[in-house]
Amino acid sequence: MYEFQHTLFAPARYMVDLTQQSLENPMNPLSYMPGAKQIVAACDVMELLTRRYGKPKFGLDTTLIDEIPIEVIEHDVMRKTFCHLKHFERSADVNNDPRLLIVAPLSGHYATLLRGTVEAMLPDHDVYITDWQDSRNIALYEGSFDLDDYIDYVIEFLEFLGPNTHVLAVCQPSVPVLAAAAIMSAEDNPCVPASMTLMGGPIDTRKSPTVVNELSYKRSMDWFERHAIHTVPWPNIGTMRKVYPGFLQLSAFMNMNLEDHIGAHRKMFDHLVEGDDESADKTRMFYEEYLAVMDLPAEFYLQTIREVFKRHSLPRGKLVSRGRPVKCEAITKTALMTVEGELDDISGIGQTKAAQNICTGLPKEMKQHYEQKSVGHYGIFNGRKWKNHIAPKVKEFILKHNQD
Repeated sequence: MYEFQHTLFAPARYMVDLTQQSLENPMNPLSYMPGAKQIVAACDVMELLTRRYGKPKFGLDTTLIDEIPIEVIEHDVMRKTFCHLKHFERSADVNNDPRLLIVAPLSGHYATLLRGTVEAMLPDHDVYITDWQDSRNIALYEGSFDLDDYIDYVIEFLEFLGPNTHVLAVCQPSVPVLAAAAIMSAEDNPCVPASMTLMGGPIDTRKSPTVVNELSYKRSMDWFERHAIHTVPWPNIGTMRKVYPGFLQLSAFMNMNLEDHIGAHRKMFDHLVEGDDESADKTRMFYEEYLAVMDLPAEFYLQTIREVFKRHSLPRGKLVSRGRPVKCEAITKTALMTVEGELDDISGIGQTKAAQNICTGLPKEMKQHYEQKSVGHYGIFNGRKWKNHIAPKVKEFILKHNQD
């Protein structure tokens, strides 16, 4: 039905596009008639809401180091079936900067949602990021991907990058990153991260449960399998693969703050009518990123629901990955920082901080917690308060525990 809707809407989109171009043409006398600006603005908003968004680009071609523009070259250094490890290579000789692996969430949005996170860390760090692939574009014969595979990917990436690598996990990957660090520590792996920063993650969803947490806990696994899991239709490459569609995840998030989204588009309409293109472009840029979604592997989604939101396996010390018990008390060499937002409506207050309590093998001086006032979930890793308040503290923490 989702695919059919886009196909059905195509003629209407062509008409909207034609109307907009016609009324924006100064040679058209109708463009000066009363109400023309309102029609053009309505066409613009409608185009934004009905477009199918592809994978956005990071577009981080330069960064500032000591107020000097430095070229940044983006390229993949490792390619796995479900994830590429992307490196933002700076042209300047900055070999002494800490090496940072940013683990992006596999939760419907692309890794580019963390563009602001990468941008803030680039001047002072050698940055890598997990670039998750859209499951609708992965052929069925490539196999499955679950939470255990996610943990294995994190371990493999850390081993590839080598010792003295720092890891930053945003939201959902806080659980697999903490699990990977625990497994590596128990096995005395030399590539165990020097520090890990967990931001707005569901380490223990029993604390300050949000609407998302309560829904995940109350609904049965059978309900999730029947209502959330669908089969990729033809002619996508991943035809017949079981996935949790990105548009379902997006619908759930938008319904949580529907009035805010409606208000944002109403303001965009007003800005376009008034000729305030700069303000309208800011809204457009946000939604071009926010509305670009990908499908998740069904195995990963269901295992995450079961282990993280229902059984609370990690904080209870019951999580096992491929026969390896995940014992957070084994972490003794990886410094831990947790970050939370006061207004986070996805990972409530205390859920990420719970990692501090279960990592009992770390001394007090290797732990740090920070709560940012007046920010929601996305404000933790993007926006003004992330850049001005949170990022400097994360950088300071990483530098403090960087090993020469």
